[in-house]
Amino acid sequence: MIKLNSVDSCLHCLTIADIPGLIALSDSVGWDYDEPEIHTILSIGTVFGHKDASGTLLSCAAIIPYDDKLASIGMVIVHPSSQGKGFGRQLMQACMTSVSTDTTIMLIATPEGEPLYKNLRFQTVDRIRKFIAERFVPEAPLQNEAIDEFEMVPMDLDDFSSVVELDKAALGSRRTHFLETRMRQATTCLVVKNRSSKIIGYGFAVQGPVNLIAGPIVAENAIMAEHILYKLTQNHTGRVRIDVPDEQTAFHTYLEQNGFIQVSHPPVMVANTDSLPRRAGTYWAIGAQIYG
Repeated sequence: MIKLNSVDSCLHCLTIADIPGLIALSDSVGWDYDEPEIHTILSIGTVFGHKDASGTLLSCAAIIPYDDKLASIGMVIVHPSSQGKGFGRQLMQACMTSVSTDTTIMLIATPEGEPLYKNLRFQTVDRIRKFIAERFVPEAPLQNEAIDEFEMVPMDLDDFSSVVELDKAALGSRRTHFLETRMRQATTCLVVKNRSSKIIGYGFAVQGPVNLIAGPIVAENAIMAEHILYKLTQNHTGRVRIDVPDEQTAFHTYLEQNGFIQVSHPPVMVANTDSLPRRAGTYWAIGAQIYG
């Protein structure tokens, strides 16, 4: 526990006992974190938060370190009643000092948080497009001779090491623990294999309290990404959310043609460097904004 200048609040490293408070805090700003998602975050990262003298949680922020000098910050929340007290800056400083100074720190900023992140020397290097569909029902699966070159099958444990390497090339950092944990949380996990049974793509879908979240999706091309998304959502009848890197313009067009609406276009920001790690151009959907 870190005692702050404020008489009434202290900064804590949070645990699973704080999950109800984290859900309530998320609700206070209209976000939809649920217990399984917070379990995942706590198991792969560190979550800091302010509590008042009665133990009520007033704020939180999470940092998730990956394997290769890369970390992601997310779930930065300050209760509306406690905003303007400097909690956001204290949370960010706690997250940033928890990793080495040569670690690239990335985050996907909200409009409310962006001025603080700029003040802490984060700079924008990319953007993400957040899409929502009330129901994703393509008119028909796309047909193309390229699809004869691959098949999609449920992921099994023997596929995991190949998925980790594909993900590393797509993101620019290996994130073994995240993928292990997300795989257990996911509703559906698929891999794409070529004619030689080599794994050349994968996709996860996770059911949240409001949306089915499609991602991460890693694929060689847009056609493959479209088929992964179709397969991940094939038996789903509710809302679908997918967050897509700015560069994947062909995928944006496909989504908009099939019932998705772009609802935001937030910046990807980094600190301790001026760029993201080198990526292979195969990252078509992120897992969620907290994971980068």
